[in-house]
This record gives sequence, C-alpha cells and structure tokens, in this order.
Amino acid sequence: MTLTHSDYMDRALFHAARGRGRTSPNPLVGAVVVSEDGIVVGQGFHERAGDAHAEVRALDAAGPRAHAGTLYCTLEPCAHQGRTGPCTVRIVEAGIARVVAAVEDPNPLVSGQGFAYLQNHGVAVEVGLGETLATRLNQPFFTLIRERRPFVILKAAVSTDGCIAEAPGHRTQLTSAAAERHAHRGRAEVDAIGIGVGTVIVDDPVLTARGAFRARPLTRVVFDRNLRTPPDARLLSTRDAGPVIIVTTEAGAGRADVRSRLTSGGAEILVAPDSTLRAALGCLAERGISSLLLEGGAVVHQAAWDEGLADFVQLYVTPHTLGAAGLRFLNGRPFVPTVLSEVRVETLAPDVLIEGYVHRPR
Repeated sequence: MTLTHSDYMDRALFHAARGRGRTSPNPLVGAVVVSEDGIVVGQGFHERAGDAHAEVRALDAAGPRAHAGTLYCTLEPCAHQGRTGPCTVRIVEAGIARVVAAVEDPNPLVSGQGFAYLQNHGVAVEVGLGETLATRLNQPFFTLIRERRPFVILKAAVSTDGCIAEAPGHRTQLTSAAAERHAHRGRAEVDAIGIGVGTVIVDDPVLTARGAFRARPLTRVVFDRNLRTPPDARLLSTRDAGPVIIVTTEAGAGRADVRSRLTSGGAEILVAPDSTLRAALGCLAERGISSLLLEGGAVVHQAAWDEGLADFVQLYVTPHTLGAAGLRFLNGRPFVPTVLSEVRVETLAPDVLIEGYVHRPR
C-alpha cells in the first residue's frame, strides 16, 4: 500500500497525542521523517517539557536516512534557544529537503521564524496539512499563548430537568460510577481542576484523579474572593497529589489571620488584580497552567459563561429529576447543547455525556 502525505501527517498527529497530560505548558507535537523513496525512517513526540522536541526525536531515530527526506510535523519547528536547542538547526543539519507542517506556532518566539529559517537554508516548507486536527489537539497551548489564560472546560452533572443540585447549598450526587470513572480520566489529562469556594464549603472535595494514571502532579484551584476557604478543608490534606492554589482579591488577602492559617496548611495564595474570573485565570496563566477543568459550583460556572471564558462544555446528563426547588445549571441561563460545535455524545450507563466546543477550535 502506498502511503500519502495525509497518512504521514496522521501518523505525526497520532504520536503528538501520546504526550497528553505530560507536556504543559509546552504544546503536543509529533513528527515523522520519510526518506526520499517514501519510507518512514524516524518518528517521535514531545514527551515532557524540558525534554527533546518531537522533531529531534524523529531525526535521531532516522539518523543518516533523513538526508533528502521529508519531515512531517504537527507544529512549526522552533528556531530559538529554550530549554532545548532550536529544532530548525537540527533539521538543516540532517539534510532534510522538505518540511510539511500542520500549523504555525502562535508563540511570538517562534511564529513564522521557524519556517523563515528553514526556507532561508534551502528547505522547502508546506503548511496546512492536518491543520484542523492539529489545532484541536493544542487548544490549551494556543489559548494560553493568545489569550493569556487557560483553556477552560466547563464540566457539570445535570438532572433531566436541568438542575445541578436539589437546592442551593445542598450536596447532591447525580452521576453513576461509569460517569465518575470517565470524569477521573479527564482529570488525569488537564493541568488543573478549579472550583469555587462555595463548593469547598458544601462538598469539601479532595479533587484528585482517582483510578486514572497521571504523569504529573495535579494543581487544585479554589476561586475565593473573600478568603472563606476553611483551613481544615480536606483539599489541604492531599498536597502530595499536587499544589493547592487559592485565588483571591486584595480584600480577601487582607484577612491576614485567615491567610496565615491557609498558607501554613500548604496553600499558595494568589491575589488577582480585580474580582473578575478573567483576572483570576490570568494569575493561573502566569503559573504556566494551560488547561483548567472547571467543576463548579454554580457561581463560578455562571462567571465563566457570562465572561465568555468557557471554551468547552462537558455535561453528564443523569436520569434524576430534581424539581422546581432544584438549583439550575447556569442559573437558568439559556443553554442547549446545539449551541456547541463538534458535539459528541457518549452513553455512560445510565448517564449520557454531551460535550462540545463553545467556539470552534482556532
């Protein structure tokens, strides 16, 4: 069977996805080296921040067979010195004749400069093959670079009548064991989980990825404008799973006695410049957090929706009915799954997962 350009790029995209949950704040990148006569002679992916990039791994695997060949990569090769050397230099030294890249890197340190370096050194460059899939794969990285905030996944469990709890302030278990397992696998891939202080007070969760392998510590974030987080919250007893960050305002940080007890318990306190969720997310971006699973509760979900910060929605629809007293998802704001793009539906007996992008990947 003769492989096509699309086949080679699909293979590079497959390898890129192998780095899920490991590379942040760096992007997911895969690369494939194809010899002059159409044989795959090297392939690789970026495994973790600080380690060799995908292009270098693929070139190392190919060795001298890379000469006069084509390098397929899912993102523009870098041309600057970071924690590793510039990939473009290695590509030129290997004698690669052509680079086929899916998408340009929006990072100002790279953007267009990698392609320019290659072309100035006699390497042909083609851009755009596999662009849609490559863009979707790196939405967290692109969002962090372009908007200086994490990619926000708004996650909620809802009843058939659109409620997330029996009443405000009531802890309500809605999802089945199958849905819980799925949710924990999702936790294993993001940089951080975020909740509002109300959820800490009502549910006292630990926010760990249970039953799912996670390669790196998981950051847990509490959005708490007035610093109401209890110093004895269970969250602070699980710091071996990853750091706990409480994002507050100047008014909240002014409660010196509470702040002292929380920091003594192991929490890191970040002070946002104002009380908006966008400002709080900016604080997380400064910590290199590129993806945030926003698990609730109602107030923080509403803020994300109202401020236009929800990028992706995951709804676990359960067979429960909570009635007129129930706390409605997004406080009853107009929402139907048809407003999402690239909607996907999965049965997690007896629940149904409905998920999709609020904005098309860009």
